[in-house]
Amino acid sequence: MIQKETILDVVDNSGAKKVLMIGATGFSRRRSFGVGDVIKITVKAAIPHTKVKKGEKYFALIVKTKYPIKRKTGHSVAFDENAVILLNAGMTPIGTSIFGDIPREINKLNIGALKKITSMVTGGIL
Repeated sequence: MIQKETILDVVDNSGAKKVLMIGATGFSRRRSFGVGDVIKITVKAAIPHTKVKKGEKYFALIVKTKYPIKRKTGHSVAFDENAVILLNAGMTPIGTSIFGDIPREINKLNIGALKKITSMVTGGIL
């Protein structure tokens, strides 16, 4: 589960490497967030001369958590890192590819243009 002030890795090619969660979108009292939630972040570390700069604020979609995702079949999936992909104000991904695996729960999202995320993945869908 992800909370405020959590440092997260970025798994797309937008140029950001580390981000800090600063808030949530649309929730007032929720304290923890998981895979598929959209959060507000600020960039803490970025590659120079890329699309994003250090200190800028963006939206992000959580795609990996260390906390296990429980499925209806009884299985659970956990990752080695907490990771996000960056989104612009129109809720479309900033990067053009996503590195590594993502869970299949991302396919079930109905948020704007996020249905094309599965075509951007270089790894697999778990």
